[in-house]
Amino acid sequence: MLVETVVALVILTIVSLALFKGAMNTLAPRQWSLTQNISDAYLTYEKAYAERIPFDELTATASPWPVYPNKAELTVTIGTLPGGRTLTGKVIRTRKPDSNNLPAAGGSGTATTNPSEMQTWTVQSLLIYELHDREYVKTRSIVRTQ
Repeated sequence: MLVETVVALVILTIVSLALFKGAMNTLAPRQWSLTQNISDAYLTYEKAYAERIPFDELTATASPWPVYPNKAELTVTIGTLPGGRTLTGKVIRTRKPDSNNLPAAGGSGTATTNPSEMQTWTVQSLLIYELHDREYVKTRSIVRTQ
């Protein structure tokens, strides 16, 4: 009777481990999808911030998006994963002038090519984060004109 009990416990343990592994294999892709949704949501915030910042602040010397090749780097909390683990990343911001901007605005345009003195800037935010020892990079760019 003791042998039968031990055999039953071994079989039950093997079946339990197999079911546990199957459950973990099912949850792993969901974790990845959840992380992608969290990072996309953060980049939506970055895009909205770049769209709503006043143009004078965007083009100022102390802008959150410095003129390329300069960049602003920030460590941010992207979100919280199940289990309370915090997902952090690094945001890199920069902006590039359009080639038709006047020289004062970083371009090579002239009064002939740009008579209205219009300024156009490409504003870019990169998000770099790690998940399971792999590094991911996402970017959002918008064009601002005044």
